[in-house]
Amino acid sequence: MWHQVFALIVKELLAVLKDRKSRLVLIGPPLIQLMVFGYAATFDLDHVPIAVYDEDLSAESRDLVARFTGSPVFEPKAFLRSARDIDQLIDQRKVAMVLSVDRRFTRDLLLHRPARVQLIVDGRNSNTALLVLGYANSIITDFSLSWVKGHGGRAPPAVLEMRARYNPTLSSQWFIVPGIVAVLTQVVVLLVIGLSVAREREAGTFDQLLVTPMRQIDILLGKGLPGLLIGGIEASVIILAAILWFSVPLRGGLLPLYFGLFLFVAAVTGIGLMISSLAVTQQQALLGAFLFMVPSITLSDFATPIANMPSLIQDLTQINPMRHFLAVVRGVFLEGATVPSLAPHYWPMAAVAAASLFAAGWLFRRRVY
Repeated sequence: MWHQVFALIVKELLAVLKDRKSRLVLIGPPLIQLMVFGYAATFDLDHVPIAVYDEDLSAESRDLVARFTGSPVFEPKAFLRSARDIDQLIDQRKVAMVLSVDRRFTRDLLLHRPARVQLIVDGRNSNTALLVLGYANSIITDFSLSWVKGHGGRAPPAVLEMRARYNPTLSSQWFIVPGIVAVLTQVVVLLVIGLSVAREREAGTFDQLLVTPMRQIDILLGKGLPGLLIGGIEASVIILAAILWFSVPLRGGLLPLYFGLFLFVAAVTGIGLMISSLAVTQQQALLGAFLFMVPSITLSDFATPIANMPSLIQDLTQINPMRHFLAVVRGVFLEGATVPSLAPHYWPMAAVAAASLFAAGWLFRRRVY
């Protein structure tokens, strides 16, 4: 049995590696997507264009303005002399924020009164606007504390001190790049497995495979194990890139990471075999793979927090293997998670793998007969 399965595995690997288009699918798109997601997909804000309208023009107001213009987050684009220019800059998207300092700013500071500073933010992108306000508020708070320390007066009633665990610099790459391991591994495995049987049917060699002494389970193993191998290699390359290229710390061990990877690839392989068993042509297999991938990524916590979804959708994500593998890979990378702590994510992937592989075998036998 295993000799025949091994021969079929070698045949599948050769079919993938000898085909130029298949090689491009395995090498080109994952590398491009890794670079795109790693560098372009970021939640960090840098060089936010701002304008400054300083009515006070005092040493104190210039000190506050210098804190904004000297920050790597903000980039000054204009210093205004009239409030009439503010609306035009915001409307034309030339700046994302306008810092307006009241003309009584220094007088109010010296009299220990609240000194007015207005932040006018472009709210068309609400997420960016909230981030900009957060950065600006931290700068103003630091200025206030510095003023109280140097000139006396009543200190703010409460001071917010933020410390981020697991990601001290709050770098979005540390959050996104480990997630790419799951996304790209699923894409490659689904495409390789989903096209395997459909390619045989289009070429007319699938019927020849059925008349061999191999059983249906042997054919399923021969079609599925190459996906496990290719998925493991693909994930390992991305993990190395995350550590060596993007400098994401791997705080946990390789055992919990690769155990989760094995369960995840097994689950995706079963889903790919189900799609391949149902598809007659490669076009149908591609369509089926993408129909699964889009909701899988959306409901995985890759970009959209699951906690913000309706409770029914949150329950539905429990059967999504990518949701659990993302928790595994991010937990191992950032938190140093261990096998026992990740058990609540291991068993759902194992259950999906068992159910999908069983369903693939049943569908395969049904299509054969």
